[in-house]
Amino acid sequence: MKLLYSIHKYDVFMFTWLINAKIHGVLTKASRYVSKTGDGQLYLFIAGLLYWHDGYDSPFLRAVLLSFLIERPVYFVLKNGLKRNRPQAALKNFRSIITPSDKFSFPSGHTSAAFMMATLLGYYLPALMIPLYCWAALVGFSRVVLGVHFPTDTLVGVILGVSTALFSMGQFAI
Repeated sequence: MKLLYSIHKYDVFMFTWLINAKIHGVLTKASRYVSKTGDGQLYLFIAGLLYWHDGYDSPFLRAVLLSFLIERPVYFVLKNGLKRNRPQAALKNFRSIITPSDKFSFPSGHTSAAFMMATLLGYYLPALMIPLYCWAALVGFSRVVLGVHFPTDTLVGVILGVSTALFSMGQFAI
C-alpha cells in the first residue's frame, strides 16, 4: 500500500506541475486536436482500408481485430475493477478541460489504442515507426494536458497497447 501511495503522490505532483506550467494554455489547444485523433474513427478507417484492399485474409487486419478484441475487454476490466478517480474527482478545485466519456482513469484507453495501432502499423510500415510512436506518445500526453488522466494512467496504457499488439502479431506469424 505504501508503494501505491508513493506512486499516487508522485503522479499528482507531476500532473499538478504540468497543469500549472505557463505553457499549459498553448498545449491545451493542440492537445484537443491530438486527443481527437485517438477517439477511434481513425482505427475504423484503417481497418476498412485493410478489408477493402486485402479482404479478411489479411494477417494485418486479423492482428488489428484480435488486438482490439483483447485490448478493449482488458482495458474495461482494469478501468472498472480498479476504479481510479480521474483528476477532476481526485483533486480539489480542479476542472478538466474536456468531459471524459467514462468515470475512471486507469488505464488510459486513448493511449492504449494509439500505442497498439502504432505498434501494428509500425511493423508493416517500418519507415513510419518513429513518427507513429511520436503520435501515440502525443495522444497520451494530450490526455494528461486535458486533465482527464494522471501520467501513470498513460504509462499503463502504453504497456497494455504495445503488449496486446505484440501478442496479436505473434498469433498470425506476422
